[in-house]
Amino acid sequence: MSKKDHQLHKLFAPRGIAVIGASSKPGKVGYAIVRNLQSSGYAGEIYPINPKAEQILGYQCYDKVENIPPDKTVDLAVIALPAAAILEITKSCSKRGIHFIIVYSAGFKETGPEGAKLEAELKEFCRENDIALLGPNCVGLIDTHTPMNASFARSFSKKGNVAFISQSGAMLVAMMDMSELLELGFSHFVSLGNKTVLNEIDFLQYAAWDPNTAVIICYLEDIVDGKKFLDIAGSISLKKPVIILKSGSSSSGARAASSHTGSLAGADKAYSAAFKQSAVLRASSMEDMFDMAAAFSNQPLPKGNRIAVVTNSGGPGILTTDQIEELGMQMARFTAETSKELRNYLPYECSVYNPVDVLADTPRERFQFSLEKVINDPGVDGIITLLCPATAPPVELAQAIKDTFEKYPEKPILSAFMGGEEMQEGISLLRKAGLPCYSFPERAVIAMNGMVKYVQSIEALRQKNIHRKKTSVIEGLEETSYVNNMQKAQVKAIFYDALKERRVVLLEHEGAQILEAFGIKCAPTYLAKGPEMAAQIAEQIGFPVVLKIASPKILHKTDIGGVLVGVDNTQGVIQGFKDIIQRARHFLPDAPLYGVEVQKMMPQGTETIIGSSYDVQFGPMLVFGLGGIYVNLFEDVSLRLAANLTEKDVEEMISETKAYRLIKGFRGKSPLDLQSLKEATLKLAHLVLEFPEIKEMDINPLMVYEKGICAVDVKITLSHEINIQQQPVEEQKELLIDQLAERRS
Repeated sequence: MSKKDHQLHKLFAPRGIAVIGASSKPGKVGYAIVRNLQSSGYAGEIYPINPKAEQILGYQCYDKVENIPPDKTVDLAVIALPAAAILEITKSCSKRGIHFIIVYSAGFKETGPEGAKLEAELKEFCRENDIALLGPNCVGLIDTHTPMNASFARSFSKKGNVAFISQSGAMLVAMMDMSELLELGFSHFVSLGNKTVLNEIDFLQYAAWDPNTAVIICYLEDIVDGKKFLDIAGSISLKKPVIILKSGSSSSGARAASSHTGSLAGADKAYSAAFKQSAVLRASSMEDMFDMAAAFSNQPLPKGNRIAVVTNSGGPGILTTDQIEELGMQMARFTAETSKELRNYLPYECSVYNPVDVLADTPRERFQFSLEKVINDPGVDGIITLLCPATAPPVELAQAIKDTFEKYPEKPILSAFMGGEEMQEGISLLRKAGLPCYSFPERAVIAMNGMVKYVQSIEALRQKNIHRKKTSVIEGLEETSYVNNMQKAQVKAIFYDALKERRVVLLEHEGAQILEAFGIKCAPTYLAKGPEMAAQIAEQIGFPVVLKIASPKILHKTDIGGVLVGVDNTQGVIQGFKDIIQRARHFLPDAPLYGVEVQKMMPQGTETIIGSSYDVQFGPMLVFGLGGIYVNLFEDVSLRLAANLTEKDVEEMISETKAYRLIKGFRGKSPLDLQSLKEATLKLAHLVLEFPEIKEMDINPLMVYEKGICAVDVKITLSHEINIQQQPVEEQKELLIDQLAERRS
C-alpha cells in the first residue's frame, strides 16, 4: 500500500484546508494556525473562515465553510472555536464533503459531565457520518514532508524519519522546540488530545505505512482498545521499531486484589506484557525514548549483542563495560588477529582488549586506526565510542568517527562526548551526519541496548508467527480436543450454581472441576457436608487426605486453623471435620460454611503458581512463577497476556523465572516435566479466554513432577458484572448462559 492509498493520507497531505475560527489578531489561536500553515511552506489552498474579516495574511476569507466555492477542493478543516460550537460546525463540514477535521478546542470530557456530553454527541455524529476527527483538546498535526504545520505550535521541526505521537500536547510542543538542539529530524508529529474518534492505533497504522517514517515514538497515558492494539502492534513492529513511553506506572494507581495473581499483576504490568509480546520497546523516560529514536533513525541494526568500546579514558570505559553486561549484552571478544594489529600499532600503555583504551593523548590517526580495526572484527556487532576532553581537538576525533562509519556502514556506532563547550562542535558534526552522540556513556548503552532488544524481539516474533500459523491458543487447543461443548456446559453450570447463591468466589472443589473440564489435572477434591460423609470420601479416594474449610468468605484458611494435612485414618477425618467447623464458627461466626473439602494428599513436587487476572484494557493476563507460601515474598514471576499466546510464548515466560532452573534440573536433580507445565498454561489461557467472567484465578501450588503436573489449591473469583434475577431455576440458567454468550461475543 502506498502512502496515497492510506485512509488518513488526506489528513497529512490535504489539497486544501479550511481554517474555521481564523483570526486576524496576532496572539489568537486562529491567527497562529494560518500563520503556521503559511510559514511551513504548505503548497495547498488555505481558506480562512471568519465572517468579520475580508483577508487574513493575504488569504481571502469566507463567512461560512459552506460558502467556499464548490469547485475548490477542501480535504481538511481545522477548527479553533469554543466547545459549544464544534458539533454544528462539524455538521457544516460534513455537508461540504469534508471528512477530515482537527479540533483544537478544550472544554470537553476533561472538564466534567457537561463537556463529556458534548464530546459524546460529537463522537456519535462523526461515527455516523464517516468523519475522521483528531482531538478535541489537541495541539494539532505536523507533517514535515508535505510540508504542513496544522498546529498552533510555532516550531517546525527539521525534516526526518521519526514519527512522534503524543497524548500530551505540552510534551509534543516541548520536543518540537528541542528537536533543533537534538539535530533529530521528524517525519510528522501528532497531538492526540481526547482521542474522541482517531486514536493512537490509527496513527500507529499510518506511521507503519508512511514511506517517510523509519521509527515511531509515542508518549501515551492509556490505550483506547487494548485488544486491537495486540492484534496490530506486532505487525507494525516487524516493519518499523515502535518505542512507547507509557506514564502512570506508579503503585498509587494499583487496585486491591483478592488473589496472589491479582496482587502481582497490576495494570501497568499488563502494558509491559502487551509491549513485550508485540516487540514494542518501552522507554523508561523521555530521554531514553529520544536517545533510542536517534539511534534507530540513521544507524543500521546490530546483528547481535556483542558490543565493543573504544575510549580515550579508562574510567568511562569500565563504567560502560559494567552497564553493557548489566543490561544483558556481551562485551565483544576480538580475534587474535585484531588484538595483534592493535598491539603492533598502539603505544604499549594502551589496552588492546575490549574496552580499547587509546589514551588521552590520542591523535586522530591512532583513534581512527583503532575504530577501523574494531569495526571490522567479525566478533563485533556494534561500537560505542567514548571521548573526554584531551589533547586532540574533539572535532577531529568526531571526523574520524564519521569517516569510519562512511567507510564501514554495516555496523552501528554510538558515541558519548563527555564535557562542556569544548565538545559541542564535535557533537554537532556527528549528529548532522546521523551519528548519535550523547552526553554520557549510560545513554549510549541504553540506546544500543534498545537496538539489540528490538532485533531479538522481532526475530522471536517472527518465530512465534510461524508457530502461530500452525497453532494458536483457541485453534490449537480445539484441534487437540482439550475441551468440548459438554465440558463448557459443565463450567457454565458451576458458574450458575455460584451466582444463584449470590457468591462470586468459587469453592475449591468447584475450581478443580473447572480445571479438569479443561484438561488440567487436579488433586481429587470433594465437598463433605458432614463428618461421616467426609470419612466416606476419604476412604474412597485413599489416605492420607487434606481437610479444608469450605467457605467463600474464608480465603486464607490456615489463618483460622481451617486446614488439616496428612490425615491418615477414618476417625481422624471425622474428628478433623468437627474441629475445623468449630474453629471456623469461633473465629468467623458470620461466615457461611458449606462444609469441609476432602482432598487427596498429593506427593511433594516443585511448587509453582499459574494464575490469571482480568485486565480491563487487554483481557486476561497470565502469571507464572515460584509458588507456595513465598510467592508474594519473592515475586519471582513472569507475565503474559492470554490473547494470541503460543507455546513459544509460554516457554519464554517460564524461562524468565528462577523456577525454570529447578524445572530444568538443579544441582544434579532430574529435570521436571516442562512440556506438561506448558500445556497446562496454554489450557489455562484457553479457559480464561473462553470465560472472561473469570476475574482472578490462582493455582497455587501447581505441583510439577518428573512426569506430569497436579493442581493442589485452586481459587477462582468471578466478575461482579454477571448477575441473575429471582426467576424460576431453569429460566435463571438460560439467562446466565445467554449472558455468558453475549459477553464472549
